[in-house]
Amino acid sequence: MALTAPTHHISAQKGDFAKTVLMPGDPLRAQFIAENFLENVRQINAIRCMYAYTGDYHGKPVSVMAGGIGVPSTGAHAYELYNLYDVETIIRVGTAGGMAPQLNVGDIVLAMGACYQTTWPQQYALPGTYSAIADYSLLRATTDKADELGISYYVGNVLSSDIFYPEEIYDTMKFLKMGVLGVEMESAVLYMLAARHNKRALSILTVSNHLVSGVEASAEDRQTAFVDMMRLALEVA
Repeated sequence: MALTAPTHHISAQKGDFAKTVLMPGDPLRAQFIAENFLENVRQINAIRCMYAYTGDYHGKPVSVMAGGIGVPSTGAHAYELYNLYDVETIIRVGTAGGMAPQLNVGDIVLAMGACYQTTWPQQYALPGTYSAIADYSLLRATTDKADELGISYYVGNVLSSDIFYPEEIYDTMKFLKMGVLGVEMESAVLYMLAARHNKRALSILTVSNHLVSGVEASAEDRQTAFVDMMRLALEVA
């Protein structure tokens, strides 16, 4: 079946998206970025409240679109953006649960790689285990820009899990001994799709809660307070 735009998930027309799309999970974070950072903004999608906007950031066209929670939602939207809307780069601006002891709520993590607990890669029938990694040029540009802006960050591995409420939290924490910094739900699928379709992807994450200390940000902070992550993504978009 040949797919064309608009789709069941995105009502935008061909050409409505910029080449780079920032993708938070939360639709209200997408709205916040559009209203507070972009000029000449127009809304281009609202299907299932996955708000999408295109505007200008310092004169450069940038889009922002919510991807939802987890692999299926992010995977569907990212696939369509890459393949039907000619998007070249997706930068995830999301949250993660911290596991590493050096992390605090509000810290930024650049996901160099993403371990995964998902069946998504089975469709590719690979004769082994795939390593989901970020685009190096995008990662390098982001670390350079963060240094320039004086924004502190950590670079390392994260875990992308299908399970938000694991039966045994200790199973998730086992990844800590392998140097994994935190857990979230979307980076691995984004990296796999980018690799499969010869595109670029990077996850810039803010620690919203810590699995060991129990400290967590409020729902409002998750939507609006993590501005360093948003600004950093826009600067490299």
